Amino acid sequence: MKSMKVLFVIATLTASSLVMASGGGDRTFARMESARKASMQAFQLAEKQKAEAALAESKGKAADDAKS
Repeated sequence: MKSMKVLFVIATLTASSLVMASGGGDRTFARMESARKASMQAFQLAEKQKAEAALAESKGKAADDAKS
């Protein structure tokens, strides 16, 4: 009887640790996905600003060439 109680306690602790482990992975994956989305938005914004700066610079050079 005592060995059954010990086995039951071990099974309960094992099951609870498996449940917590899977929930932790889900939270980690959600955080990772959120960080990926934020970095992609920042990257796209930087690329857009870079393209706009290059366009403004080329227009400025064209205006300077027209004056010369």
